[in-house]
Amino acid sequence: MRKLALSDEILLSVDKAARYIGGEVNSVMKMDEDGNIDPNVKVRVAFDFPDVYEIGMSNLGMMLLYNMFNEREDVWCERVFSPWMDLDKVMREKNIPLFALESQDPIRQFDFLCITLGYEMCYTNVLQTLDLSHIPLLAKDRDDSCPIVVGGGACAYNPEPLAAFFDLFYIGEGETVYDALFDAYKANKAAGGSREDFLLLAAQIPGIYVPAFYDVTYHEDGTIASFEPNRAEAPRVIQKQLIIDMEKGYRSIKKPVVPFIKATQDRVTLEIQRGCIRGCRFCQAGMIYRPTRERDIQTLKDSAREMLESTGHEEISLSSLSSSDYSHLPELVNFLIDEFKEKCVNISLPSLRIDAFALDVMSKVQDIKKSSLTFAPEAGSQRLRNVINKGLTEENIMQGAADAFLGGWNKVKLYFMLGLPTETEEDMKGIAHLAEKIAEEYYDLIPKEKRHGKIQINVSTSFFVPKPFTPFQWAGMYTEQDFIDKAKVVKDEIRAQLNQRSIRYNWHEPDVTVLEGFLARGDRRASQVILKAYEKGAIYDAWSESFDYNIWKEAFAETGVNIDFYTLRERSTDEILPWDFIDAGVKKKFLIREWEQAHKEIVTPNCRQKCSGCGAAGYKGGVCLESKN
Repeated sequence: MRKLALSDEILLSVDKAARYIGGEVNSVMKMDEDGNIDPNVKVRVAFDFPDVYEIGMSNLGMMLLYNMFNEREDVWCERVFSPWMDLDKVMREKNIPLFALESQDPIRQFDFLCITLGYEMCYTNVLQTLDLSHIPLLAKDRDDSCPIVVGGGACAYNPEPLAAFFDLFYIGEGETVYDALFDAYKANKAAGGSREDFLLLAAQIPGIYVPAFYDVTYHEDGTIASFEPNRAEAPRVIQKQLIIDMEKGYRSIKKPVVPFIKATQDRVTLEIQRGCIRGCRFCQAGMIYRPTRERDIQTLKDSAREMLESTGHEEISLSSLSSSDYSHLPELVNFLIDEFKEKCVNISLPSLRIDAFALDVMSKVQDIKKSSLTFAPEAGSQRLRNVINKGLTEENIMQGAADAFLGGWNKVKLYFMLGLPTETEEDMKGIAHLAEKIAEEYYDLIPKEKRHGKIQINVSTSFFVPKPFTPFQWAGMYTEQDFIDKAKVVKDEIRAQLNQRSIRYNWHEPDVTVLEGFLARGDRRASQVILKAYEKGAIYDAWSESFDYNIWKEAFAETGVNIDFYTLRERSTDEILPWDFIDAGVKKKFLIREWEQAHKEIVTPNCRQKCSGCGAAGYKGGVCLESKN
């Protein structure tokens, strides 16, 4: 019988003990009841999401790779999540090493520790994972007895702030890289090769970046002077890897693991496409995941049926960066409604664009289960929406809102950003004015006897953070006080509206935004700040109850790193950026052109209307080829 890593006494003393015991429905076990691992397993992988269980279990990327790795007979992939602070304390006091859920074995015993990097504020949790696993925090201090520490995910597109802590990163989609990586590891192990021997082999796999094989120099002003390989095996440019044929390359999840406790997104997630045809200039995902590739409609129907039947979930989410742009969305939604209506399965349609929202689809989804509708205008004025290339007019927005109200909705969430390039006070006030117009539209359009209560409009603003591989990667940010002042402008303007009682307003914390901006565009010197902050107690920085900006301020002061250099400064387009050695498909000359177009308030058409020459067509697939077929 499998032995748990934690005693009953410990499990009864911590919050949500089910986070740590494994054994869920559909989890993969390659171990018998006596604790003997299947002899066919040659590579053991600990796959870590550096946050708590219920958040990690909602991550589609982790579940896709967990499923894919375990399809290999010679690989056993197990899950790892960050222990909450109560268990973290106990593990340190009792010297209990971090363990994987399936086998409950210590991470130090594994061949690979793969860490998914979904957001910058998890970086200190990465160090927590290494620390509790008894793995040296710095890659240079590890020997052949340590697992190979691998980083991937959206934040790996600027791996430099974490370069000191990782043995290697993969750039792109995991379906393309890991089979070759595991095969190289097996071959190196069979040949009696060392850790460095394997890293040299890995560096020659397309999409793999080994930080130790590159040197960086700096100018006196702090900008990067050079970034050069120091080994012949290391390529000068790391090319993003992705799958073009979504039928042959995509590994569908047949039996998702069913969490023991309620996950943040407690539902089946069906990925309907990758990439986005839109060219929002602030959006990193929309750039790095190009080109857009749709999945086959019949495959999606089969997959939805299989996942819902194997889990018992009562909700399915259609996942993509812009669900409305999936060519077969009405057909897929109609199928799901007809197939699962008797089982009361709710259909979640995130990432919908107002201008593409179909009234008939809305009405049918509403019939199953009512929920609030989320729209993301991003900016309050048409001028600023043109700057960010949102591609929405006020007419589009109001028509979409009207369609939503006629479809039965009376709860609307509106998402905006503050601090965007070229923003003025009128742009900020425009957020309040747009919310007011939407409220007025509801009361003008829906007769009193047909209203389901008063309209509820929740306005949320986040503060803009420039990200790598976007046209805004050169933009400067604002100070904490600047962000607070901007939020106050919106708040005061909402209070001045006639329907202010129907509008609720909340905003993101500015200190978190500033730190995220540093981590997003940092170079290798950021590693020392992250390490110092962790040593001083920083952990769970994505959680408001545990985030302590004073710790980070002390870390900056003690390391001598000037955060303003990374956040407030607007970059020159000819400056070497920390991530310039990565080819993400979208070319720098395109990003420069879009940066210039933004300042001219010129809108670039989406990929189905006209090719903008971003560079993603080089992958020979996706919507880039639609006009040529």
